[in-house]
Amino acid sequence: MSRIELVANAEDHRIARLAAAAIGLACLDAAIPSPLPGVKPGFANIVTLIALDRYGWRTAAWVAGLRVVASSLLFGQLLTPGFFLGAAGALASLLVLAPWSRLPRQWFGPVSASLLAALAHIGAQWLVARYWLVPSPGLIYLLPPLASAALLSGLVNGLIAAAWLARHPCSETAA
Repeated sequence: MSRIELVANAEDHRIARLAAAAIGLACLDAAIPSPLPGVKPGFANIVTLIALDRYGWRTAAWVAGLRVVASSLLFGQLLTPGFFLGAAGALASLLVLAPWSRLPRQWFGPVSASLLAALAHIGAQWLVARYWLVPSPGLIYLLPPLASAALLSGLVNGLIAAAWLARHPCSETAA
């Protein structure tokens, strides 16, 4: 019999540590009661913002993807509507963060990234809910409170990520 051996490098270990932190924060999110369906603080996105700033978009994408899959497995939601809502939101956020990551850091920091990602996240979730889960035109009335919640959580998470990055300078640069 042949055997396949996988060797983890330093980047694999870094991604695993960041994903574990994001999963832990996703557990904290799940413990907080929600005022509206789908409204959560999104604390796990702080780790994605830190990964984006320190290690680049590719690492942030791995962290976000692993968090979505592992959290859904942990909570027993793999391939449920909640999983697809989370995956759509994460994908939309990553698609917005890809061009953002090429902008000059002196003008665009973690707060602007977080605000854009939060709006993309809730927008994608709303589209999935509207056109797949609850195909009702009445869902349009949820957009203002959902967008407001996204802006608030995006601002808070961006400020937390910016404060953490300022307190923990790193000699490594984004890839």
